[in-house]
Amino acid sequence: MAYLSEDELHSLGFKYLGKNVKISDKACIYNPEKITVDDYSRIDDFCILSGNVKIGRFCHITPMCLIAGGTPGVYLGDFCTLAYGVKIFSQSDDYSGLSMVNSLIPKKYKNEIFLPVKIEKQVVIGTNSVVFPGVTIEEGCAIGAMSLLLKSTASWGIYIGNPAYRLRERDRNVATLELDFLKEINNDYSI
Repeated sequence: MAYLSEDELHSLGFKYLGKNVKISDKACIYNPEKITVDDYSRIDDFCILSGNVKIGRFCHITPMCLIAGGTPGVYLGDFCTLAYGVKIFSQSDDYSGLSMVNSLIPKKYKNEIFLPVKIEKQVVIGTNSVVFPGVTIEEGCAIGAMSLLLKSTASWGIYIGNPAYRLRERDRNVATLELDFLKEINNDYSI
C-alpha cells in the first residue's frame, strides 16, 4: 500500500493532522478543511472521508470504508478500528415516501435526517457494517460483521445483527492492554 508523503498530506489542508498519520494515495478525502486525523492513525486504500470527521489516535480505517460526516459530523475515539467496507452516515434521506430523496432534489422537497455519530474509544466495527445518523457506539463495543446500527449501544458489549442487538459482554482486558501499550511507547498523552 502506498501512502501519501508528509508534504502531500499537509498540502491537502486538513483541519488538524497529527504526527505519524498514514493515508493511502488511493483514499478520497473531500472537505479536508473539516477533517481532523490525530496521531498514529491510518486510512487505507479506497476509503472515502467527507464532511465533518474527527478521528482519534491509533485508529485504523481499513480498505473500502466510507465515513460521511456531512454537517453534523462523525467522531471516532482513540484505538478504533473499522474493518473492510464499514459505512458511517451522519445524514440520510427520509425513505418513508413523505418526501423526495437524492442529492439532486431541492431541500424544500426533502426531509433529511442530520444527526452526529459518535464512536467511543476501543470500538471495533466488523466488515460491511453500517452505522446510521444519531448512533453512539459506547466505549469498548465490538460490532459483528454485516451489522446494522440504528440505535446507540451500551458500553463494553458485543453487538450483532440487522438490526444490531447486544449478544453479550465484551472482555474489558483491552482497556488494561491500552494502558500497558501507552506506557511501553513512552507516550506523553494524558490518559
